[in-house]
Amino acid sequence: MKIEQIRNATLRIQYAGKHFLVDPFLGDKGSYPPFPNSARQDQHNPLEELPIPKEQLIEGIDAVIITHLHMDHYDEAAKEILPKHLPLFSQNEEDAQVLRNDGFSNVTVLGEETSFERIRLIKTQGEHGRGEILKMAGLVCGIVFKHEDEKTLYIAGDTVWYDGVQQEIDKHEPEVIVVNAGDNQFLEGGSLVMGKEDVEQTHKAAPQATLIASHMEAVNHWTLSREELKAFAIEQGFSDKLHVPQNGEVFEF
Repeated sequence: MKIEQIRNATLRIQYAGKHFLVDPFLGDKGSYPPFPNSARQDQHNPLEELPIPKEQLIEGIDAVIITHLHMDHYDEAAKEILPKHLPLFSQNEEDAQVLRNDGFSNVTVLGEETSFERIRLIKTQGEHGRGEILKMAGLVCGIVFKHEDEKTLYIAGDTVWYDGVQQEIDKHEPEVIVVNAGDNQFLEGGSLVMGKEDVEQTHKAAPQATLIASHMEAVNHWTLSREELKAFAIEQGFSDKLHVPQNGEVFEF
């Protein structure tokens, strides 16, 4: 297994001989307006360039997984550049229909047990915030990868820590967990994805697992920096189990 942090929640994953692109956010730096009612209104999204050209990024991709359709997980650039015949996996039929309307001809809705080239892809639950903000944030999912020749990988997706994440960890016993950890927020409503305490809770739930912190510093409404998260992990004694990658970093398991 190889996991490459691209930018924001975009990952390139090599798993059991197949190459996956997760949550493709492929626009050029500054090509979209800032998210409203949040910090850094003078900065357009994405805040960072892709670490490699988008044409090179999609070379050799066997399938794409889109956990939900927020712009920073699936954008106009992705819609334009991704080959329309590529297998795409979505969280539900509503999202799948949007992708089909965008011209993609091979869209599958993830389920409890979806198979792709002998790799088990399992949709997991998530909550994109807490309380009233959930109504605005909408439905999201994560995904578990399983194969007899690989460690179990859990991509938690755009979720805060809550009982559902605990349930997925208990059920699947992942050895590698990717958490979206930028603590992104609007001016009201609280965290939309994990903050540093949520990451610590994830570690406590799966102390033997290696954690990778994704979705950091790439869009204007982030509130948790890479450096702050790394310092917190050192203070709390789990830095040996946490990677906080820069864009373009690759990890092999």
